[in-house]
Amino acid sequence: MRHSLPIAPQFYVTAPQPCPYLPGRMERKLFTALQGEHADKLNNSLSKQGFRRSQNVLYRPSCSDCAACMSARIDVNAFRMSKSQKRTAKRNLHLRRRASSAWASEEQYELFRTYLDARHADGGMADMDVFDFAAMVEETPIRSRVIEYTVKETRALEAVCLTDVLEDGLSMVYSFYTPDAPARSLGTYMILDHIKIAQEAGLPYVYLGYWVPGSAKMGYKASFSGLEIYRQGRWETFKAPDAYSADTHPLSTDPIAEQVANISLPDLRCP
Repeated sequence: MRHSLPIAPQFYVTAPQPCPYLPGRMERKLFTALQGEHADKLNNSLSKQGFRRSQNVLYRPSCSDCAACMSARIDVNAFRMSKSQKRTAKRNLHLRRRASSAWASEEQYELFRTYLDARHADGGMADMDVFDFAAMVEETPIRSRVIEYTVKETRALEAVCLTDVLEDGLSMVYSFYTPDAPARSLGTYMILDHIKIAQEAGLPYVYLGYWVPGSAKMGYKASFSGLEIYRQGRWETFKAPDAYSADTHPLSTDPIAEQVANISLPDLRCP
């Protein structure tokens, strides 16, 4: 007999595992599959509610006693470049942007490995081989782009970002770059360039992933004006890093059943 998939997405919770952002803590994620003809609708809706995409899965932190991870995005109309960001943009004028479909290349993988070995050698992605990398880039059921930054004169690849195109903005799914030029702040430069792309396309937001108070590796996101964070079920204007706490509390998060009940889902029925 033929069985059809349910229209409403099914949500699941991962088993606890060590938190990659705050030492000594355990993380847990709420997730659902991203597939079928309504993948774009679901991705657009859940991205506005703090979810992120990884291949064909949408997820959001759902730790039992910690709510430190908050989805972050930049309101491009409220963004104003700081003096240091202007210097970063100037230091990278020799780069050319090239956007293409979500296909992986050997050159990208070589840069990816160099980046991981230098910056995240003990991270969760450290063991990814070329096939894992290709899956990360290419297994996308929605409108995704690979944005490469190459040196104009030599065409050497210096930075890459896997980017999703949402109905209300750009989502920077994963970015990596050469670790040999820290003074050029290539991570910041790619965000600045994505803000420019969004402005040119008339898209209001650039989604950056999660900001975590107390996590040094996430601190750079707080330097962008126009930043908003998703907190307690709504987007709010970012105040200052010290206005948010990473302290744990048994009442920090709602029960899973209540979290799922409060998720707003799009109409996935066929017209």
